[in-house]
This record gives sequence, C-alpha cells and structure tokens, in this order.
Amino acid sequence: MRNIQVSELDRRAVEDQDVEIVERKGLGHPDSLCDGIAEEVSRALSRLYLDRVGKVLHYNTDETQLAAGSASPAFGGGELLEPVYVLIVGRATKKYQGRTLPVERTALEAARSYLNETVPELDVGTDVVLDARLGEGSGDLQEVFGEDDAQVPEANDTSFGVGHAPLTETERIVLEAERELNGSYAADHPELGPDVKIMGKREGDAIDITVAAAMVDAYVADMDDYLASVDRVEAFVSDLATSYTDREVHVQVNTADDAEEGSIYLTTSGTSAEQGDDGSVGRGNRANGLITPNRPMSMEATSGKNPVNHIGKIYNLLSTDIAEAVVEEVDGIRDLQVRLLSQIGRPIDRPHVADAQVVTAEGVAVSDVEAEMIEIVDERLANVTDVTRRVIEGELSTF
Repeated sequence: MRNIQVSELDRRAVEDQDVEIVERKGLGHPDSLCDGIAEEVSRALSRLYLDRVGKVLHYNTDETQLAAGSASPAFGGGELLEPVYVLIVGRATKKYQGRTLPVERTALEAARSYLNETVPELDVGTDVVLDARLGEGSGDLQEVFGEDDAQVPEANDTSFGVGHAPLTETERIVLEAERELNGSYAADHPELGPDVKIMGKREGDAIDITVAAAMVDAYVADMDDYLASVDRVEAFVSDLATSYTDREVHVQVNTADDAEEGSIYLTTSGTSAEQGDDGSVGRGNRANGLITPNRPMSMEATSGKNPVNHIGKIYNLLSTDIAEAVVEEVDGIRDLQVRLLSQIGRPIDRPHVADAQVVTAEGVAVSDVEAEMIEIVDERLANVTDVTRRVIEGELSTF
C-alpha cells in the first residue's frame, strides 16, 4: 500500500479568503525565457538520448542564466546596443558505451530555436549571445538514475512537489490573460512584445489586474499610437475577465508610464531583457504557470530537470495533475492541495508520503470523498512514468 493521507485542510478555500494575490510572468519575461530555454534544451537532450542510445540518460539543465543587454528604443524602430547573454548551465552525460554524444551542440540548437520563436525581434547571434557549459553528472546520482529500464526509476533527491485545484477566478484570469495576450492577441497586434507580466489582486469581491506590457517600437509610430496600444490591451483583458467572473474587475496597463516625461514601456525587442532585467530558471512561475502566495509552493525549479527521476520536476507536475483529476472526478470539493514527498533512492511511484488536504462543500464530509480521492491518487502514482513521456513530447508545461 502506498502512503496516501487525506485530511481536512485547516483554512478557508482561497476563493473565500479576504485577500488573494496571483502573478504570472509571461513568455518573454527574462525569468520565463530562462525557464523556456532550459525546458526546450531538456526535451532536446531527451530526444537525442532516445535516438542515439534508446533511453534517456542522466542530465539536468536547470541553471540557465540570462544577463541583460541594453537598447535605445525609438518610435518607428530603435536599436540594440549591447547583446543579451544566455548561459546554459547544467550536467549531461556526454559519453555512453564508448560513444560521444553532441550534447552542447544539441543544447545550443534548441535554445536558438526557442528564442527565434518566442522573441522574433531578437536576432540570435547578433542581439543574443548563446553559451553552454554542461559538465558531467555526479557518479552517485548517475547510479541512482539506474540502468534497468524495467524498473520504476528511483528518486534522485529527497524533495517534494505541490499542486492545487481548482483555480480560483483570479488565478484563471491571470493565467488566461497572459496566454491570450501572447497568443491570439499578439498574432493580430505585433506591437505587443512577449514580455507580458500580470499581477492579480482580489480584495473581497473586487479584482484588480495590473499588466506590464512591453511594446515593440518598430510597430509604434508615436506617443498617441503607443497610448492607443495600451488602451487596446486594457480593453482586451477587461473583456476576457468577464468570461471568468461576475466580480467587479479593474484593469490597469503600464502603470509606471509618464507620457508627459516620455517615460514609457517601449522596447526594441519586446522584452525587458534588453533593459537591464536579468533572468534565472525557477525564479518565476511554478509548475502550474502561476505564482500563488495564498497557497503552498515548492521552491524547486521545474524547468530543465530530467523527466525520468528528478522529483523537482516530476512531483510538481504530478501533484498538479492529481489535484486537477480529483477535482474533476470527485463531487463536493471546493479547494484541494496535494503534497508529494520523495526519499532519495525510493521508487518514484511510492512517495514517502502523498498528502491530500481538502476543503469540502457545505454538507460534504471528508469521509464522504476520502475513498474516491485515495483511488485517484493511487492510480496516478502507479502511472507516474507517464509524466516522463508527456514532458518529452511537450504535452506538459513546466512554467
């Protein structure tokens, strides 16, 4: 039997709390760029190993760093003055059974491809300097990684992952607003850069959404055009919010702007990485895409870690998956948080403890839902290796 615990959560559901704070750093934010690069490199290395040796070997690329460049934006188009520097740092198996594997070249190709797609206004090679420093992994951890494909992998660390469900209205607005701004909206409005950061604050039934939206100077003719672009983003987010809540919502965009002084969020590339804003893996969104101080969070960086036995990745993704599955399949749950704790060397399908804490709806006791919850948690743990496949195939987002 797996050690699965179900108990009542000793607090009000987040949706019922007086104050809620939620944040999401968009795809072009320097921290998110590091997350995205690290994860793209991770998937590329997994595919390299599978193609060349038939299985994923030991690696981690979760220490990617970004040092900001500088730029001189101007209406109609400015210029980059100093390039952004990206350093891919980690560990990777470079030799296997006498074969040397091109891990650093693979990493650089993956990073270049990701940046070209995510920040098209940056010319990789001119505006961005890419570097890779991948050392060999620890012998002890390579041994824990294991050679027997038939066995469930053993945890590489004593660590934990945290997930929760369902998302509150504020969480959903913050998450979907950034996704839509960097999706359908940006496709029709090239002046909006990918560096979109959204902060949500709810006090009682009043939700305030603050958006920081980097505008691309080449697509902005003058100050009036810039202000109109800001107004369009505000209207878009306001309309989107009404589909997720009946609460009162106020949206403000680029609140630090001082148009009279000419101080506005105008960029040449669409990211603050050109203006002194550095980045690191794991300093932004958690595995579910949000930063949620009203809930417990793991400080582990999910992006870039290997998807076979690294708990910092697997248990954060799995705990979120478990929480979402339980809420979808079991009636009477208002708030759920799941914590999975590993022990180094222990099979990852048998955590040290799987702890599910729940706030039930009025008239529903924890005992009414406990058996169903345990069954779902047990089933997801039994199929934990499916997380590895879904990560490599790009089905799961890590930030």
